[in-house]
Amino acid sequence: MENTNKYRPFPSELYVGMSKIDGNGIFTTELLEEGKELGITHVRYNSEDFHSNYIRTPLGGLVNHSMEPNCELYECGAYLRMKTSKEIGPSEELTLTYHLYDPCKNYMKE
Repeated sequence: MENTNKYRPFPSELYVGMSKIDGNGIFTTELLEEGKELGITHVRYNSEDFHSNYIRTPLGGLVNHSMEPNCELYECGAYLRMKTSKEIGPSEELTLTYHLYDPCKNYMKE
């Protein structure tokens, strides 16, 4: 019997591929219209264990940074969700502008 409720870390039109930006990235197999919901990227977890109080999901962990992003995050309860901020063509990489970290900050506890 086939389980139709299998976990998928991404919507069916997204896949992981080699990025020109850095390492791997998330790409689309089809045209995505502006405002298309893509899923949860971060879950709020208020703890001193995480510098931003968020834990990344696979979607949030693989999307690359750009100063001219084609996606954006928005809050939805305890989650950050991602949606397209412009039309994205097939085979294009999805990108965000990162705001949840300070790469120069030392997060090691003394």
